Amino acid sequence: MSLLEQAYENFILMNKIRRPDGYGGTDTVWEDGPTIKGALVMEDSTTALIAQAMGVTAVYTLTVRKSLELDFHDVLKREKDGKIFRITNDSDDIKTPASAGLDMRQYKAEAWTL
Repeated sequence: MSLLEQAYENFILMNKIRRPDGYGGTDTVWEDGPTIKGALVMEDSTTALIAQAMGVTAVYTLTVRKSLELDFHDVLKREKDGKIFRITNDSDDIKTPASAGLDMRQYKAEAWTL
Protein backbone atom coordinates (compact mmCIF):
# COMPACT_ATOMS: atom_id res chain seq x y z
CA MET A 1 0.00 0.00 0.00
CA SER A 2 1.44 3.36 -1.03
CA LEU A 3 1.82 6.33 1.29
CA LEU A 4 -0.95 8.09 -0.64
CA GLU A 5 -3.33 5.13 -0.24
CA GLN A 6 -2.67 5.16 3.52
CA ALA A 7 -4.19 8.66 3.60
CA TYR A 8 -7.38 7.49 1.88
CA GLU A 9 -10.65 7.48 3.79
CA ASN A 10 -14.18 6.46 2.85
CA PHE A 11 -16.60 8.75 1.03
CA ILE A 12 -20.13 7.90 -0.03
CA LEU A 13 -21.19 9.02 -3.48
CA MET A 14 -24.66 10.55 -3.07
CA ASN A 15 -27.40 9.83 -5.60
CA LYS A 16 -29.81 12.64 -6.42
CA ILE A 17 -33.36 11.30 -6.74
CA ARG A 18 -36.37 13.33 -7.88
CA ARG A 19 -39.72 11.99 -6.74
CA PRO A 20 -43.25 13.22 -7.38
CA ASP A 21 -44.47 15.37 -4.50
CA GLY A 22 -48.14 14.50 -5.02
CA TYR A 23 -49.00 18.03 -6.10
CA GLY A 24 -47.74 17.95 -9.69
CA GLY A 25 -44.13 18.83 -8.81
CA THR A 26 -41.13 16.98 -7.51
CA ASP A 27 -39.08 16.70 -4.34
CA THR A 28 -35.34 16.08 -4.42
CA VAL A 29 -33.92 13.51 -2.01
CA TRP A 30 -30.36 12.28 -1.61
CA GLU A 31 -29.62 8.59 -1.10
CA ASP A 32 -26.33 6.89 -0.25
CA GLY A 33 -24.63 5.32 -3.25
CA PRO A 34 -21.35 3.44 -3.57
CA THR A 35 -18.43 3.99 -1.22
CA ILE A 36 -15.20 5.34 -2.72
CA LYS A 37 -11.76 5.96 -1.26
CA GLY A 38 -9.95 9.28 -1.41
CA ALA A 39 -7.79 11.78 0.46
CA LEU A 40 -9.29 15.21 1.07
CA VAL A 41 -7.21 18.28 1.98
CA MET A 42 -8.46 21.82 2.56
CA GLU A 43 -6.75 24.52 0.53
CA ASP A 44 -4.83 26.67 2.97
CA SER A 45 -2.96 29.05 0.69
CA THR A 46 -3.03 32.70 1.67
CA THR A 47 -5.36 33.46 -1.23
CA ALA A 48 -7.78 30.70 -0.18
CA LEU A 49 -7.76 31.85 3.45
CA ILE A 50 -8.46 35.46 2.43
CA ALA A 51 -11.32 34.29 0.21
CA GLN A 52 -12.77 32.23 3.07
CA ALA A 53 -12.58 35.25 5.38
CA MET A 54 -14.59 37.16 2.75
CA GLY A 55 -17.30 34.51 2.78
CA VAL A 56 -16.25 32.22 -0.08
CA THR A 57 -16.90 28.52 0.55
CA ALA A 58 -13.89 26.50 1.71
CA VAL A 59 -12.09 24.82 -1.18
CA TYR A 60 -10.66 21.30 -0.96
CA THR A 61 -8.57 18.97 -3.12
CA LEU A 62 -9.76 15.36 -3.35
CA THR A 63 -7.19 12.81 -4.52
CA VAL A 64 -8.44 9.45 -5.81
CA ARG A 65 -7.22 6.64 -8.04
CA LYS A 66 -6.87 7.62 -11.70
CA SER A 67 -9.56 5.10 -12.69
CA LEU A 68 -12.22 6.87 -10.58
CA GLU A 69 -14.02 9.38 -12.77
CA LEU A 70 -16.36 11.76 -10.99
CA ASP A 71 -18.60 14.27 -12.71
CA PHE A 72 -18.88 18.01 -12.26
CA HIS A 73 -21.20 18.65 -9.28
CA ASP A 74 -21.13 15.05 -8.01
CA VAL A 75 -21.84 15.06 -4.27
CA LEU A 76 -19.87 13.09 -1.69
CA LYS A 77 -20.42 12.47 2.01
CA ARG A 78 -17.35 11.84 4.18
CA GLU A 79 -18.14 8.65 6.10
CA LYS A 80 -16.38 9.54 9.36
CA ASP A 81 -18.32 12.75 10.06
CA GLY A 82 -21.09 13.04 7.46
CA LYS A 83 -19.71 16.30 6.01
CA ILE A 84 -20.87 16.96 2.44
CA PHE A 85 -18.70 18.05 -0.49
CA ARG A 86 -19.48 18.88 -4.13
CA ILE A 87 -17.02 18.37 -7.00
CA THR A 88 -16.28 21.60 -8.87
CA ASN A 89 -14.18 20.47 -11.86
CA ASP A 90 -14.24 17.88 -14.64
CA SER A 91 -12.57 14.48 -14.38
CA ASP A 92 -9.81 15.17 -16.91
CA ASP A 93 -8.74 18.52 -15.47
CA ILE A 94 -6.12 17.17 -13.05
CA LYS A 95 -4.83 13.62 -13.58
CA THR A 96 -1.46 12.02 -14.00
CA PRO A 97 -0.57 10.98 -17.57
CA ALA A 98 -0.81 7.33 -18.59
CA SER A 99 3.00 7.06 -18.59
CA ALA A 100 3.33 8.21 -14.95
CA GLY A 101 3.92 5.80 -12.11
CA LEU A 102 1.47 7.65 -9.85
CA ASP A 103 -2.07 6.34 -9.88
CA MET A 104 -3.92 9.52 -8.99
CA ARG A 105 -6.50 12.00 -10.16
CA GLN A 106 -7.43 15.16 -8.32
CA TYR A 107 -10.67 17.08 -8.04
CA LYS A 108 -11.48 20.43 -6.56
CA ALA A 109 -14.39 20.32 -4.15
CA GLU A 110 -16.31 22.68 -1.94
CA ALA A 111 -18.05 22.20 1.37
CA TRP A 112 -21.73 21.94 0.56
CA THR A 113 -25.13 21.28 2.14
CA LEU A 114 -27.92 19.09 0.84
